[in-house]
Amino acid sequence: MQRIIVTGGSGFIGTNLVEWFLCKGFEVHNLDISKPKNTNHQRYWKKVDICDLDKLKRVFEDLKPNYVVHLAARTDLLGSTLEDYQVNIKGVNNIIEICDFNSNIKRVIFASSMLVHEVGSSFLNSSEYSPNTVYGQSKVVGEKIVYENQHRLTNFCIIRPTSIWGEWFGEPYRRFFDLIISQKFFDLGDKASTKTYGYVGNSVFQIERLLFADDLDVKNKIFYIGDFPPLNISEWANEITTKLELPAPRKLPFMFFRCAAILGDSLKMVGINFPITSFRLRNMTTDNVIDLSETNALCGETPFSKADAIIRTIKWIRNNYET
Repeated sequence: MQRIIVTGGSGFIGTNLVEWFLCKGFEVHNLDISKPKNTNHQRYWKKVDICDLDKLKRVFEDLKPNYVVHLAARTDLLGSTLEDYQVNIKGVNNIIEICDFNSNIKRVIFASSMLVHEVGSSFLNSSEYSPNTVYGQSKVVGEKIVYENQHRLTNFCIIRPTSIWGEWFGEPYRRFFDLIISQKFFDLGDKASTKTYGYVGNSVFQIERLLFADDLDVKNKIFYIGDFPPLNISEWANEITTKLELPAPRKLPFMFFRCAAILGDSLKMVGINFPITSFRLRNMTTDNVIDLSETNALCGETPFSKADAIIRTIKWIRNNYET
């Protein structure tokens, strides 16, 4: 039986990935500083700080994994300096240090982010970067560390998740669904962006395919994780309301969103969270379509249609939360 370690297995993608591997019959272990979101995963969890190299070494020596998926990271956009995201940098260094001395590890997947490039930028080759967030900068540093130390790794690849949504998610797409369910979502109309999103069930399928693909197909490469075709946010919202049997979201003039964003900026300055800010509005109105051809060619057709994904996500929300 293949033994897999998932760092950050208590997070959004990690929770789904642990469940996916368990359903496939693998031996999987979650290393995370936080308890599992899914209480059924408690027995597979070991409380480990990714920055604690000594404890990490002991756990790896005890478990002797064959594969590692390194997801553990700080992923919010609230930090102001790279120091705030040191877990993203030190975590990568520690995983490399451990893998250097564990010859039984066949492959490591390092999770980066699409935000190594500014949203809406033309995507450059993998050695060029254009982040406009500190979080994105931290992921750039992580990618560079991996490539600078590739001689210490038997086999690795890097994944850049796109805008992932689905069961166990949080901000921002959980809020998107909640606003639609409560009929508080307003349509941007022709200003609404088209982006590459990814349903998390399809994302973990892609991660599994990359983990066990032939060496020559993935070794030392970068893969974006997401669904094709891209989604227009207005059309997506309409599909969700259709599944909920609700009226389509109301369309409002763009000036309404501009004013709301300015209000949100002001409230943010005094520590009050508001659904929309200028940063969020810019993201909502900026197209971000990513070429997934290499991922699709290697991983094949994903298992969940958009309709299935919406239904599964709504069911999960209704089973776990009141909105």
